[in-house]
Amino acid sequence: MNALRIYLIAAWTVLIVYTAFVIGRDGLGLLPIFFGDIAAGHWPGQFNADFLSMLALSALWTGWRNGWTPLGWVLAIMAFFLGGTFLMPYLLILLHREQGDIRRVLLGQRA
Repeated sequence: MNALRIYLIAAWTVLIVYTAFVIGRDGLGLLPIFFGDIAAGHWPGQFNADFLSMLALSALWTGWRNGWTPLGWVLAIMAFFLGGTFLMPYLLILLHREQGDIRRVLLGQRA
């Protein structure tokens, strides 16, 4: 479990630094570029479509894990729009709160 925690911390840190770099260089105009690449029908668009499906999967799992309560909906929306920036610290928090019990981390109130 420590390896997972180390990975989540390292990956989240790299993602935050890289995101700050890209925002500093290109600004926040992500959506036209993101969906424009999908509409163009080339490999960058395929990658974006794949990533979009993973964002949706992350949001669906987050909402389901929390029983689609109001908090579950808020967390699901955050998972969809923030991606790994949300999901990695969320998993770290769950690992801590559930004392490393991966079953409870994954299933939430259904465990």
